Amino acid sequence: MFSLQKNLEEWQPAALPVDVTLAGRWVLLEPLSAARHAPELWQAVHGQDAVWTWLNDGPYANEEELAGALLAKEQGPAARFFALRPHGPSHKPGPAVGYASLMRIDAANGVIEVGNVMFSPTLQRTPAATEAMYLMARHIFEDLGYRRYEWKCNAQNTPSRRAAERLGFTFEGIFRQHMVSKGQNRDTAWYSMLDHEWPARKAAFDAWLVPENFDANGHQKRTLRSFSPPRRMMRRITDPSPV
Repeated sequence: MFSLQKNLEEWQPAALPVDVTLAGRWVLLEPLSAARHAPELWQAVHGQDAVWTWLNDGPYANEEELAGALLAKEQGPAARFFALRPHGPSHKPGPAVGYASLMRIDAANGVIEVGNVMFSPTLQRTPAATEAMYLMARHIFEDLGYRRYEWKCNAQNTPSRRAAERLGFTFEGIFRQHMVSKGQNRDTAWYSMLDHEWPARKAAFDAWLVPENFDANGHQKRTLRSFSPPRRMMRRITDPSPV
């Protein structure tokens, strides 16, 4: 049985993202700048071509090529890119070692996607990587007023799918033959997080990110999932009408 959705007659479009700096305990997110961040990012990804496997661009032969791609991302009107700068031993932001964007922006309906996420090996599986995703989610829900936050990836990209579920996104299904990427078919796995789910997700992030949850080597003592409430699975909708 279907139930009526909440009344949205008073709904106002969400705000469009603008250049902003998001500061956390483990990482700083700042607007991507090709001039500033290309040398740092090149150092982080040079010789690490695997980071580009599931992205639509890369790998790049040299820093100049990467800088050109970063400039296009910086100046493009369709997405807002952040450079990700984890804090170093001095607890001050270090060089950029990854980036991520807010994209496919539908402010009228309150829908936005996190995508074009590039984590260099230095950033992967660190508190800074998780906190970067937390800061972006908090920004779109609490500062910009979006209703739906999307995560999409190649259906064969198992690490990305695991990351989406760990971060609190709900799997919604597979869009078959959704894209052609680097000369290959891409079936796309869709995930989402909704505004009414955010308070519980935020509480889990806040509990996981405290320094006391990590040992001297930065290894977690409790997993993010252990702080997260159970999530309902999407049910298959059946049509009772005869075929």
